[in-house]
Amino acid sequence: MHEEQEYLRLASVDNFRDVAGPGYPTTDGGRLRTGVFYRSNDLRLTEDDHGALSGLGLTAILDLRSRLEIDLHPDPHVPGAQPLHFDAIGIPMETVAMLQTREAADELMRVVYRGFVTEEKCRVAFGAALQQLAEGGPQLFHCSAGKDRTGWLAALVLHIAGVDDAVIRADYLLTNDRSAASRARVEAQIAEHAGDHMVPVFEPTLVADLSFLGAASAAVDEHFGDRASYLREGLGLDDEVLGAIRALLRD
Repeated sequence: MHEEQEYLRLASVDNFRDVAGPGYPTTDGGRLRTGVFYRSNDLRLTEDDHGALSGLGLTAILDLRSRLEIDLHPDPHVPGAQPLHFDAIGIPMETVAMLQTREAADELMRVVYRGFVTEEKCRVAFGAALQQLAEGGPQLFHCSAGKDRTGWLAALVLHIAGVDDAVIRADYLLTNDRSAASRARVEAQIAEHAGDHMVPVFEPTLVADLSFLGAASAAVDEHFGDRASYLREGLGLDDEVLGAIRALLRD
């Protein structure tokens, strides 16, 4: 992805980006339409960035965070954008606080990603979010870091639109480049409060890792057979919803 091809960058929300990238290719030779869906970390916006976001003409902002996360950092009002809440299960902070090894953090993240597939609360949230996206754009969805819940939802949207898995994986990993500055701030806080030696322990909870995405995909195969069945049986999506998302994103 080349920066000059990107639709919009926001200085204060480093993991904000167009779900379609610069217009990702599809497996049948097409390209995705930009300016339809956006993804982000939480919206702690400067005044300039708030103006830029308001200028996109968003019709809805889909918040995948818990009520506690929302209460700590509520989204700002964006004119014309309906605030919607789809509570998917994120990283349990009480468990993170007790982590002592990097291996335990790795396994925690795999548990979180498997939960995207196996936990009913997550299936309800992701299914409802996709039904909302099918209503039409421009819409934005986000969680706190914009990498796990948002990353899984973006991967599903790209799959529905017909994007190859290699592109989906590359887009998922783009979070690590985009959020380097905000991740560095969190790592500095960890070092200050818990000691430098704890930074590598907590690191798996701060990054996008293909093994985490793979844990969710393996859970899809184990419990539903394939993504098509997961989308229909697990998330309750019919051909009309799937077709609408595909049509919105395809040129």
